[in-house]
Amino acid sequence: VQLVESGGGLAQAGGSLRLSCAASGFIFDDYAIGWWRQAPGKEREGVSCITIGDGYPAYADSVKGRFTISSDNPKNTVYLQMNSLKPEDTAVYYCAAGLRAYYSGDYCLYASDYWGQGTQVTVSS
Repeated sequence: VQLVESGGGLAQAGGSLRLSCAASGFIFDDYAIGWWRQAPGKEREGVSCITIGDGYPAYADSVKGRFTISSDNPKNTVYLQMNSLKPEDTAVYYCAAGLRAYYSGDYCLYASDYWGQGTQVTVSS
């Protein structure tokens, strides 16, 4: 199983970034894919997720209305479009995966059986 994130970088407050998570080594449709983040000195938190089979998305309250998760199933890739970025969105963002059977609906925010290496997102004020 491999999850590879890309798309992080530096953005100004109010700006946008799009993260990508390319998955391989498992049956994509059987999984929920989520994005977590960890800021310095804070615990890792689930930000958004999608159950691939039905496309159900879920979001943490802190990003609702600003972030959008989507998947391109033929490419085995999940995207996180981040708009209206705030300095408090600064963190290392991780892609994670878990079997959809165990992480359905909003519970997909806890999908964490497999992890990517992370990508840094920095938002300046």
